Amino acid sequence: MPSHTESRGSLAIVGLGPGRTEYITPRALKAVAGADYVIGNALYLEPLEQIIKGKQVIRSSMGKEVERAQQAIDLAHEHRVAIVSGGDAGVYGMASIVLEVLEHSGDEIEVEIIPGVTAANAAASRVGSPLSGDFAVISLSDLLTPLDVIEARLDAVFSVGIPVVLYNPKSRGRPHNFALAIEHARKHLEPTTPVAIVKNALRDEEEQIITTLGEIEKSEQAVDMHTTVIIGGRESRIWRMKDNVKGIITPRGYHHKYVY
Repeated sequence: MPSHTESRGSLAIVGLGPGRTEYITPRALKAVAGADYVIGNALYLEPLEQIIKGKQVIRSSMGKEVERAQQAIDLAHEHRVAIVSGGDAGVYGMASIVLEVLEHSGDEIEVEIIPGVTAANAAASRVGSPLSGDFAVISLSDLLTPLDVIEARLDAVFSVGIPVVLYNPKSRGRPHNFALAIEHARKHLEPTTPVAIVKNALRDEEEQIITTLGEIEKSEQAVDMHTTVIIGGRESRIWRMKDNVKGIITPRGYHHKYVY
């Protein structure tokens, strides 16, 4: 077993984006292709089946993140290891827990974090330009963050009038957190504020709904764990081509300086 300062292997923490291989970066694909071991949630490994043939593949499940991180670190002393994460590994992904476990161990290994397209970017790209300036991303999952902390953060970001992206908006185990988020939004934003509901962004069976904060309940049945919800800010507006609703625009401010 190598000492804390010796390592002949390496560890890549890889963001895979929304799922389709065309949205995985070339660097991410190269890291996976060059790995001896590939570790990840079984769902995230599905798009990589052709790349990971013949490799040592360790499939895991939700709730096993700490064990997955420790296994990746142990193997990376002697082998090239890629641990994969949906979206961007550093945004509600595997990067933080892997680095925390590594820090706690005192080991020294070569680590590379490879970015991927996170759900906020994927969803925004399908509904215009809702995130063209400052925005916030809040997860409504209270598995690791207490609900009172989530509510305080929601109230703070909605109060400044910027667009807010909601991750993990609703599940069977916590069906009411989304309604709480809408309550906080309505304290600070007008009922006409545009809202985008994007399900399976940049994946098969993608769906998009453009609605408003005042009418969100009419579309709430579409909100689940495969959905990203974008609530516009004070300057956001619904984007139309002729009479057809296409998405949301949040002006960046060019109209204050230029005539167009």
